Amino acid sequence: MHIHINGLKDDRFSRPLQLIANLFFEETTISLEDGPQNPDITIDFQLKVANNVIVKAILQDKEAYFEKELPEAASEKEQFKVIKNSVSHAYLSVLQEYTGMVQKWGILTGVRPTKLLHKFLQSGLSKAEAHAKLKAEYLITDEKIQLMQEIVDRQLAVVPDLYDLRKEVSIYIGIPFCPTKCAYCTFPAYAINGRQGSVDSFLGGLHHEMRKIGEWLKENNINITTVYYGGGTPTSITAEEMDMLYEEMVTSFQNVEKIREITVEAGRPDTITPEKLEVLKKWNIDRISVNPQSYTQETLKAIGRHHTVDETIEKFHLARNLGMNNINMDLIIGLPGEGVAEFQHSLDETEKLMPESLTIHTLSFKRASEMTRNKQKYKVASRDEIVEMMNLGEKWTREHHYFPYYLYRQKNILGNLENVGYSLPNQESIYNIMIMEEQQTIIGLGCGAASKFIDYDGKITHFANPKEPKAYNDSFKEYTDKKLAILTEIFNQDRALTR
Repeated sequence: MHIHINGLKDDRFSRPLQLIANLFFEETTISLEDGPQNPDITIDFQLKVANNVIVKAILQDKEAYFEKELPEAASEKEQFKVIKNSVSHAYLSVLQEYTGMVQKWGILTGVRPTKLLHKFLQSGLSKAEAHAKLKAEYLITDEKIQLMQEIVDRQLAVVPDLYDLRKEVSIYIGIPFCPTKCAYCTFPAYAINGRQGSVDSFLGGLHHEMRKIGEWLKENNINITTVYYGGGTPTSITAEEMDMLYEEMVTSFQNVEKIREITVEAGRPDTITPEKLEVLKKWNIDRISVNPQSYTQETLKAIGRHHTVDETIEKFHLARNLGMNNINMDLIIGLPGEGVAEFQHSLDETEKLMPESLTIHTLSFKRASEMTRNKQKYKVASRDEIVEMMNLGEKWTREHHYFPYYLYRQKNILGNLENVGYSLPNQESIYNIMIMEEQQTIIGLGCGAASKFIDYDGKITHFANPKEPKAYNDSFKEYTDKKLAILTEIFNQDRALTR
């Protein structure tokens, strides 16, 4: 679908207009002003900017209008954000009129919608005022606003001091190895077979990072809220390597007994052994993931997961019997070849296990994944079926007393839906709340690990370690030093501002 835009010359509009168009059409291209000839549709814009922004969008016999006041003393960047959102509002409205499709998330195409609601509430708006703003300015439907509020309420119940945790940090530790790489995956994940030399070198670098970051946190008397071992699959390494890694954590980090939560993703059932579970138990770690993704064997084969459905169930019971008291499981809506019946089967099997938390993902065609590179091989369900599956998931979680507690969205997500984490009461993952709501610094250690440094004003500085093990092994000391420099600058600035 080629959409030609008249009346907007600024190239900064191209990306947001394309993201919104992708909600309605497959493989859209956008051209501004003098673009290619013979577009599929042409949208004419009238844009006036003075003390307020007035936008009119015309598509054939459909029209949409939006007006928004510009904030006083706003920077050029802040002004353009208001202009961009106003253009997006009129654009989405006219496309909804033209197609008859309603986008429940309105103009939002970003990852963290609940962060916006948190921001409004922190600024002093009442819930009613915040909801009205989300509906009027962002075109979010009542259904999604209600979901956002339920999640925000749950987060503040679980972490009452959520808005005051900037003085602490959380730690993400990335283990970039898996038994195999899933077709939908874009995480740093390398097949571990035959890579023992890379694993040894990587673990040496990771231990160095943990020691140096731990020293800095101790010197500056900064506590850790949560630690999360992700990847890849952290249980891909041996039990002995895991044991040494957790010993390094306890040695390097201060007040480990005060850390609110330590999680280890054991997502691939084929990596779970009694020996590894005993190591977790030894270090008082009882929160893990055992991720089926689907309970249909043909699906697991199609997406490159080399474990069986029976193995998922067997390893869940093994983990439970060896003291894992907080187990998360993931299901994915819209996997190739799956429809409503297959997803209902996955829910029925989940009911037999009743994990403490369940994350229901909607498949996203991530740009660098095998699935996206070879879309013709992977037939997925229709938009209506995807929505029906999501409704089934919502109904099942309500009936089984799971509550939504975090949410995120992705580009090219099927049905323009969302990923939602549900949990039984008091079993929520604090780390998932911290990473989604961006209320504190999260330090990423390990291969491909991303850090988010958040200063006193909420400004975020992104910093990522190399994704490839050899590049990480060659440069971990340099990257550690850079992280320490950023930490010093941010926390010294915060201290100066709060004196």
